[in-house]
Amino acid sequence: MPFYIVAVGSNINAQVNIHQAFELIEKIDSQASMATLLSTEPVGFTEQADFTNTAFSFDCVLNATDLKAHLKIIENQLGRVRTSNKNGPRPIDLDIVKIDNDIVDDDYHQYDFVKKSVDELVSKRAMKNK
Repeated sequence: MPFYIVAVGSNINAQVNIHQAFELIEKIDSQASMATLLSTEPVGFTEQADFTNTAFSFDCVLNATDLKAHLKIIENQLGRVRTSNKNGPRPIDLDIVKIDNDIVDDDYHQYDFVKKSVDELVSKRAMKNK
C-alpha cells in the first residue's frame, strides 16, 4: 500500500478547513499524521491573508491518479473554487508531494515550508517504525 505525504495550505478559515480536511483523510487511514501548522506569507499574489501550511501523511490503497481526484473532491467539499489566479486565496489546497520514498512535486524543493512539513512527517514515521 503506498505511503503518501500531501502538502496542505489555506488562508480562508484556515484552522477549520485544515482540520476538516484532516478528518476526511483520517477516513482513508485512521493512523494519518499531521505536521505542525506553519504561518507563511503568500507567494506570487501578495494582496491576501497569510497562509497556514502543514502536511498530512497516510497509507492509502488508491494509486496517485485516483488519490489526486479524491483530494480535488475534498477541496471542492470545503469550498475551493479554482480561478485564473493560481496563487490566490483558497479555503484549502491539497497536493501530493511524496509517494513512498519519491518526491513528486517540485514545491518540496521550492518552498521551505513544504520541505519542513514533509521532513517532519518522514521523521515521525521513521520513529514510529523503529
